[in-house]
Amino acid sequence: MSNTVGHTLPQQALYRPSIKENQSKAHQGVSANFLCGVPLGSKVENAVSYSSRSLLSTGSLGKKLIKGIPPKQNRSIVTMTPRAVLAADPASELRRKFKLDTYSELEVVVHVPTSGSPVQIEFQVTNSSGYLVLHWGAIHNRRNNWSLPSRHPDGTKVYKNRALRTPFKKSGSTSSVKMEIDDPEIQAVEFLIFDESENKWFKHNGQNFHVQLLKQGYQNQNVLASVNPNVSLPEELVQIQAYLRWERKGRQTYTPDQEKMEFEEARKELQHELDKGTSLAELREKINQGNIQTKVSEQLKTKKYFSIERIQRKRRDIMNILNKTVVEIAEEKVSHLQKAPTALEHWSKTISENDGGSILNKKKYKLEDKELQVLVTKPLVRTKVFMATDQRGPLILHWALSRKSGEWMVPPSSAMPSGSVLLDKSCETPFTEASLGDMFYQVIEIEIDSDDYAGMPFVLRSDEKWMKNNGLDFYIELDTEITKSKRDAGDGKGTAKSLLDRIAELEDEAQRSLMHRFNIAADLVEQARDAGQLGLVGLLIWMRFMAMRQLIWNKNYNVKPREISRAQDRLTDLLQNVYKDFPQHREILRMIMSSVGRGGEGDVGQRIRDEILVIQRNNDCKGGLMEEWHQKLHNNTSPDDVVICQALIDYIKSDFDISVYWETLNRNGITKERLLSYDRAIHSEPNFRRDQKEGLLRDLGNYMRTLKAVHSGADLESAIATCMGYKSEGQGFMVGVQINPIRGLPSGFSDLMEFILEHVEDKMVEPLLEALLEARVELRPLLLNSHERLKDLIFLDIALDSTVRTAVERAYEELNNAESEKIMYLITLVLENLALSTDDNEDLIYCLKGWNHALEMSKQKDDQWALFAKSCLDRTRLALSSKAEYYHQILQPSAEYLGSLLGVEPWAASIFTEEIIRAGSAASLSALLNRLDPVLRKVAHLGSWQVISPVEVTGYVDVVDELLAVQNKSYTRPTILVAKSVKGEEEIPDGTVAVLTPDMPDVLSHVSVRARNSKVCFATCFDANILAEFQRNEGKLFRLQPTSADIVYSEIDKSELDDISSAKDGHDQSSPSVTLVRKHFSGRYAISADEFTSETVGAKSRNISFLKGKVPSWVGVPTSVALPFGVFEKVLSDDINQEVASKLQMLKEKLVLGEFGALVEIREIILQLAAPRVLVQELKEKMEGSGMPWPGDEGENRWEQAWLAIKRVWASKWNERAYFSTRKVKLDHDYLCMAVLVQEIISADYAFVIHTTNPSSGDSSEIYAEVVKGLGETLVGAYPGRALSFICKKNDLDTPKVLGYPSKPIGLFIRRSIIFRSDSNGEDLEGYAGAGLYDSVPMDEEEKVVLDYVSDPLIMDKNFCSSILSSIAQAGHAIEELYGSPQDIEGVVKDGKIYVVQTRPQM
Repeated sequence: MSNTVGHTLPQQALYRPSIKENQSKAHQGVSANFLCGVPLGSKVENAVSYSSRSLLSTGSLGKKLIKGIPPKQNRSIVTMTPRAVLAADPASELRRKFKLDTYSELEVVVHVPTSGSPVQIEFQVTNSSGYLVLHWGAIHNRRNNWSLPSRHPDGTKVYKNRALRTPFKKSGSTSSVKMEIDDPEIQAVEFLIFDESENKWFKHNGQNFHVQLLKQGYQNQNVLASVNPNVSLPEELVQIQAYLRWERKGRQTYTPDQEKMEFEEARKELQHELDKGTSLAELREKINQGNIQTKVSEQLKTKKYFSIERIQRKRRDIMNILNKTVVEIAEEKVSHLQKAPTALEHWSKTISENDGGSILNKKKYKLEDKELQVLVTKPLVRTKVFMATDQRGPLILHWALSRKSGEWMVPPSSAMPSGSVLLDKSCETPFTEASLGDMFYQVIEIEIDSDDYAGMPFVLRSDEKWMKNNGLDFYIELDTEITKSKRDAGDGKGTAKSLLDRIAELEDEAQRSLMHRFNIAADLVEQARDAGQLGLVGLLIWMRFMAMRQLIWNKNYNVKPREISRAQDRLTDLLQNVYKDFPQHREILRMIMSSVGRGGEGDVGQRIRDEILVIQRNNDCKGGLMEEWHQKLHNNTSPDDVVICQALIDYIKSDFDISVYWETLNRNGITKERLLSYDRAIHSEPNFRRDQKEGLLRDLGNYMRTLKAVHSGADLESAIATCMGYKSEGQGFMVGVQINPIRGLPSGFSDLMEFILEHVEDKMVEPLLEALLEARVELRPLLLNSHERLKDLIFLDIALDSTVRTAVERAYEELNNAESEKIMYLITLVLENLALSTDDNEDLIYCLKGWNHALEMSKQKDDQWALFAKSCLDRTRLALSSKAEYYHQILQPSAEYLGSLLGVEPWAASIFTEEIIRAGSAASLSALLNRLDPVLRKVAHLGSWQVISPVEVTGYVDVVDELLAVQNKSYTRPTILVAKSVKGEEEIPDGTVAVLTPDMPDVLSHVSVRARNSKVCFATCFDANILAEFQRNEGKLFRLQPTSADIVYSEIDKSELDDISSAKDGHDQSSPSVTLVRKHFSGRYAISADEFTSETVGAKSRNISFLKGKVPSWVGVPTSVALPFGVFEKVLSDDINQEVASKLQMLKEKLVLGEFGALVEIREIILQLAAPRVLVQELKEKMEGSGMPWPGDEGENRWEQAWLAIKRVWASKWNERAYFSTRKVKLDHDYLCMAVLVQEIISADYAFVIHTTNPSSGDSSEIYAEVVKGLGETLVGAYPGRALSFICKKNDLDTPKVLGYPSKPIGLFIRRSIIFRSDSNGEDLEGYAGAGLYDSVPMDEEEKVVLDYVSDPLIMDKNFCSSILSSIAQAGHAIEELYGSPQDIEGVVKDGKIYVVQTRPQM
């Protein structure tokens, strides 16, 4: 039957005005008009407007909504088959047209009768080729069955006493019937059309055509008669319909006005159904499905309309989900020993070099323990095929040519080499022996002078033994368009190279089918596991390339679905075992399993093959696309089938819109070309009938469950069903299948899963997210143990994880105008989800604790909540950045190496890591942070900038990825650098007038200090739009005018720059000369603090000595001794270090010649210095004499640790930053001397840096300081994140003001030890910021600790915080007064006591 009947009728036909009760009498005494039934979604001309009287009271929802229902005895019900109704002017001739099929059209005309005349109806079908019959009957008032009028057209026959059949009269291509109805009791005529020549019925969307007759004299031309007069809607049905509408819209959050509107719309929909002829009983049955009435009654009870009952999450300590499994990346050692090339490698290289054409294809095949190589070239117009093998003995090539895969065609005689024998459909050519030295091989060369051939099938014969490619014919492509070029793979550094090489060798076999690929992967699991993390990464990348359709899924191999699912099952079982035994690799293993899919033993895969037949049989769709898809499924099912099934469902749901079908396919990477590329190609588009719609949606929905059970690793419904158990029989789907529920699931878990499935598509996602996370936390103990069905639990957890991401993405629109607390709450949920999926999640857990505290502060209206939340946001961003960098480190080298070996498209390899990140919760979390950031900055009055060095400048914009990458560059014109990354320890390049960055170096970091000293504008920009504007204007001239909290910027003309330059030229711009005085050995290897002078030590040592006894008693100063200037040079000249001195001199000469790689070698050679005995003795005496512990007392190895630390300080004279900084100011590097300040380390709780004049504003009445937890290296070194920052007025030192909370994720801690500090004669020279360029090295390695600020009293205890910060400010003020000038001070806090470890003039 046609699927196009009524297709041209517009949807407005669905709407009919309701008939008020006082109209019912007028309705009963009128004569005929015409109305024709049309189903939902059809089209009609001349639609009427729709109005409805509302019974809803004007009060708020929740009041007595059933108040307006009329008494039950006043209701009059007329039942009729549900249908929509068309309207037209009853005073005129009525005419309507319907499409029957592609060519034929039906027109129905009703002539309105005069008084006493019969109703005349004409039926006309145009472009009909067959013999048509009108199959019809009449509907009498208050009766549903057809009656057979006594008056009917000539030729009419009675059919089985149930209907009348009237033949159409044919005239050319037009067929027609005319009839008259004179019985006043007949209310309507119903009919179908039957094409006897084609045995084909024409229905109206699966139902009868319906012509309703109105009585003569009816006056209202724009109102239609109701089939159910005098019927009022029960209010409980309106409430149920409103609830169903709310569910269909994703359970959105409604305002009171929206709630009222929803009730009105629900009432209209139900009234419309009544107007179509649906009875109240039918309507009640239709909408009262399942437990819907219970749900609505619950809402009525609680008076919470359109709200979702949320699950109650259990109270748990968030630390219970902490993972600290840190993986050491063990890089596979790649041997650099060159193996002698084999004969075949020599041969291949010679062909490549000598043939003069590009290599079109190159393949290697295994012949047991031997090898066959094939090269295809095209030097000019001829295609050449070269073959070589190290197989011994007589060897015959049995070959042909083909235009398509699987075809054997006789080659032309011109292509047959000498000695060839022509057979029926092939040719046989013997190999020719060759040798290279003592290496034997055999070769064949074939030339083809036609471009008509796509490939060359072949097999080999040795004596009577046939040799094939794993049971199949060999096949080499000749067409360049189907051959992916394989790029230079590189050396495989940073990968499990041997595993990846093995994968590349096996790829040809893996391409035969997914069964082969999964079985090969299963065979490689042990090798991957033994290779550690990078081995499993190799498997992941291979499986992901497969899932991305970068690799061939099937090539000339027919495999049963159950064989594919069995191979999947085997692979995932092995991965499950690795998951169980190697917890440090679980994150990677989850990714592999989600790429592979679940699979299943037994009939799981076979159902794919069987159930497509059920769909075809149930729905009468055995040809066209469904048959082609059926053949593909039988031949080789794949994950594409999930997409095809979804595309068909979307197409049917869209009312058969073919563009929707293609949109779904294309969105998921399936093109028309891909459909045609299958071994069993899909050529056709879907073309279903409308009467098939309901059955197809039901059966394809069931079939999707089967497909996802095999192919999808992240499908929620199938994962839940597998874990909770199911048994389903009937309708041909899942027949006889029984899955038992997993034992040991937590109490109430089944209800939790039911809640999730019920709310999985809600637009208000918070209740769903809470349930998903509750489920994941409940699963976690089972996932950590060796559960008997661990694999099913893993797939369920993967599915829950994936659903969180899709739910959050669905919530973005809702967040457009959301309050900050709502966004923060969503951040906590997504962050918890990410932590549950991460092997080493300690940093994420502490971020989560911070967000929970920020939420609490916000609820309590704490005036610092936004400032604290901003620190949580910054730290979370750092955590995401760190995770992305880690992924890039472990994944990207393998993706690019394996991608090049397999000929994967370059873009797919280059974005591999990026796509992995996008597929996880990290991307969703990042999007939420981006939404919240501007809100927090506004509330906390942070603005878009943090100005670190406020200098007005003009320069040309240049964009770089890292400041580190250009630190040694010299710009020839004034340059504003926009650097995406600034760590804190970089140099600022010559010619740079400003550095703008989204990064967050501390205000007191080395690069910040150097920017201020060099009068370079330096600022962090928090607004991505502003940075993007600068990036778009790269190369243009801008002026920056900063204040302490903002930067005004504008593009200017070059003439303005010339004016600025001229003004500068009018002033003395000469830099003060910077000179160093060479220091000499004083005759002593070690000195105590009271012996410090400008001739023996630098300013750092002298300042700390000066403070001793002069600062207030509550400020501690550590005891110090030093190795003075000249000791390094003296040790180097000692006879025991003669060889080191000689090598050092040679390397320094290389530096003079510009070979800067020598810097690394110099640092390494200095570490080979031996300590003269007298140095050891003198240093011991001075340290013990000053009351410091001597390292050698703890053993000889402890002294060796101390000596190594001293040498590292000396070697830092040759670090890159320091060396190039002296070159820039033309300092003689040889004149730079290094003393070593020796201090006992105070095991600090906190470290701080003070500037006694605010460096951002230049306000000398204000102290600025930064504080970190642990040692100060995280503050002055290149450690990411911000310190706690505060200011304090010097006239009110007891009232510090916090400017920013800390976001540094790492703190450094150390046991009682010794630190050796660099103290050069280049420190604090005017015009040269030498401080911080050189290293200070502790004798013992610091311990890195991930910081939990929510347990830190400095953050959580306001009184403690105020006391510590006030003490720091008071110490700074006291030292400034002592020196009489602004100071740059470093110190620590231990058990509440302040210690100062160094001070220098603030620059």
